[in-house]
Order: sequence, then C-alpha cells, then structure tokens
Amino acid sequence: MKLEIIKSDLFVEYEKAIAKNLQQNFDALKDAELSTPGFSFYTSVASVFSSKIEGENIELDSYIKHKRDGIPFQPDYTKKTDDLYNAYLFAQQNPLNERTIKKAHQLSGKHIVASSWQGKYRIQNMYVATDEGKIEYVAAAAALVPIEMGKFMEDLKTLLEATMSIEEVFFYAALLHLVFVKIHPWNDGNGRTARLVEKWFLAEKLGEKAWFIQSEKMYYQHRQEYYNNLRLLGLEYEFLNYSKALPFLLMLPNSLK
Repeated sequence: MKLEIIKSDLFVEYEKAIAKNLQQNFDALKDAELSTPGFSFYTSVASVFSSKIEGENIELDSYIKHKRDGIPFQPDYTKKTDDLYNAYLFAQQNPLNERTIKKAHQLSGKHIVASSWQGKYRIQNMYVATDEGKIEYVAAAAALVPIEMGKFMEDLKTLLEATMSIEEVFFYAALLHLVFVKIHPWNDGNGRTARLVEKWFLAEKLGEKAWFIQSEKMYYQHRQEYYNNLRLLGLEYEFLNYSKALPFLLMLPNSLK
C-alpha cells in the first residue's frame, strides 16, 4: 500500500509482540445482557470512559440508569456523554469517511465546541498544556491542518479498501487514532474523535462485534500509560518520531485480554 502519513514500519515488530489468540479473543466478543433494542451497553461504556479520559465527572452505573432506565439526572451531568453516545450511534449506522467524521464531531462536540466550529478544522495554532501550565505538546500548525488531514483521509480510504489480516486491522486502527490525535485538527474534541475513529475503523473491517471492544475503558484505566505513550513521540508535530509508537499501538489489542 502507498500511504502518505500513516507509517507501516513497525508492523513486523508489532505482529511479534501481540498475543497469538487475537482472532480467538475477537470472535468471543458478544453483546451484554443489559443491552436492549433501544439501549447499547457497550456504546455507553465507550461514551462514558472516553468522556472520563477528558476529565468528565460521569460514572457508568449512573449513566446506565439514565440511558437504559430513564432515571433523571441533572442535564449538566449527562449532556456531553449523551452527545458522544449519539456520535457512536451515528458511526454504527454510517460509513467512515471525511464527511461522516466531521458529522460525528458535530454531534459529539455539541456542548464542547462553539457551533461555528463543530465539524470544522481549526484555523488557530494549538498546543496541549498540563494542569501545571506547562506545554506538553505542540500540534500541527494551523496552515498544515488541511494538508495533513487531506493525507490522513487519503490513507484512510486506501486502508478501508485494502484486504488485511486481523493483526493489520488492529495495527492500522491504533495508528489512525495516534495520527489523528497528533494532528489535533479540531479546536476541541480531538481525543474523543480519535478513539471513535479507531473503533469505527475496526467495525468497518471486522464487523459489528468491534463495537463491543472496551478500548476506551482500558485507555481510561491505564490513562497514565496512555498519556505517557502519546508523549513518547515527541513535543512538536513536525518532529514526531513514529519509531517510538509501538507501546501505544500495543494498547489496543491488549483491550481484548
């Protein structure tokens, strides 16, 4: 495959490092008994834990009571997770491409990003800061965002059309997550979208069982490792070293254990 921005160099090392029963573990996935025709347990898990990674104060048990049983909570407690839940539902019903990714951001960012920037690439320079006020990461310069996202979308199309082993699917899904979050194309909601794109790609390639993978929960439970592995590549977008991406890429298949 000819790819412009997604790096394939680590696949041989990756394949050696992952568990040999990846297919078996994936085949064993099944929906939860709590799911109903109008409620998806694993979509709730994904939405809650992806939100919690971003600092939202939401608990899974309360959210299930709200979503499945109609128990009311204060709107501020559930609204951002509800938005992300709707974005996951949208993804489950639509193909993965640039238009639908922008629509998913519009849905998930309803109460995060100003309406004029929902589903639109930023035109400001962007950096990620720590709680202590230190710059942790400098994202792609604003002028580079449409160029880099153009490459990303071309690679996404190529990957979606390619025939792959399950090991390759997991490898490229995690790379899409990683590259998207490093470009950081939105004013906000980049992590939420990147984790959704990762799961969406898995589902496009492997079928609806992929929506049962609890990757967002695993990332939250190992969030310090998640952030550390993101930092390994470097401080600035233009100088990222993807040869150091293996620890991050190995987290996704570990969510099946």
